Amino acid sequence: MEFSATQIADLLQGEIEGDHTVSVTNLSKIEEGKKGTLSFLANLKYEPFLYETKASIAIVDKSFEPSQTVPSTLTLIKVDSAQAAFAKLLEMYNQIKQAETGIHPKSTIEESASIGNDVYVGAHVYVGKNVTIGNNVKIYPNSFIGDNAKIGDGTVIYAGVNVYTDCIIGQHCTLHSGVIVGGDGFGFVPNSKNNYNKVPQIGNAILEDHVEIGANTAIDRATLGSTIIRKGVKLDNLIQVAHNVEIGENTVIAAQTGIAGSTKIGKNCMIGGQVGIVGHLKIADGVKIAAQSGIGNSIEQENSIWQGSPAFSIGDYKRSYVLFRGLPKLKGQIDQLKKDLKALRN
Repeated sequence: MEFSATQIADLLQGEIEGDHTVSVTNLSKIEEGKKGTLSFLANLKYEPFLYETKASIAIVDKSFEPSQTVPSTLTLIKVDSAQAAFAKLLEMYNQIKQAETGIHPKSTIEESASIGNDVYVGAHVYVGKNVTIGNNVKIYPNSFIGDNAKIGDGTVIYAGVNVYTDCIIGQHCTLHSGVIVGGDGFGFVPNSKNNYNKVPQIGNAILEDHVEIGANTAIDRATLGSTIIRKGVKLDNLIQVAHNVEIGENTVIAAQTGIAGSTKIGKNCMIGGQVGIVGHLKIADGVKIAAQSGIGNSIEQENSIWQGSPAFSIGDYKRSYVLFRGLPKLKGQIDQLKKDLKALRN
């Protein structure tokens, strides 16, 4: 799809410096700009690329003043925030790419399922009995939607996603390839022969609105009740969310984090990659946890920062780390003192 500088400026409420009629058909990074593409400059570290880019249009901040001559082939569109404006364009571009609708003839949809308007269902998708799918939902090939599941308006489910029976996905969610929502929680009890008997997992998993789940992340169904991912949560790739966990609104969690069963995480938290959180804990609102930390106890102080394994408050961690780094020097001093003491005794 082709857009002129004038159309883009109108959309972003920007000011044009250059050719109003120049048009673009694609997006590019400023350092890789080609003729007919649109780019942006938000970080001044990349400013030198602006003066040699082949891009046709670049979005810049209104406060930006070039330190060199801008190529005559480059039109600038000045906006309040180049980064925010480019993000808006990316969102629009993504919506255009996902504009397909229709039911592929090689998909299987049970008769009792309810399908909304302007829905796309790709090849080899299975939609089970009594499923409810809202308007403008996109379900890409090889995905599975189990019986009684509900998918809200505007949600995008990429290829190879499995949404198990009775699970609920809210509006405007995004589930990337390989996501599993509603697999069994890790529930087993040993018997007299030291074998493990499975505890049936009869609850479900609920994702509220505007949740995004990264590739190959697993969200287990509850033993009883629901595993709940609250509104606005963003989960990275390769995360394990165990049964009966609850994650509060607008919390973000990076890759390879594991959260054990029945833990409650507050809203507006930020959790780094490879964090391990044991079960049945409570983590207060606004808590930040550094990557590779191990959380073995509840965190009750809101907006606190934690690091280490086992984790403790960031101030204590930094002071302890200074001492830790000094241990080799301290050991050398102790060894020398031992030698001196031995010499005095002799």
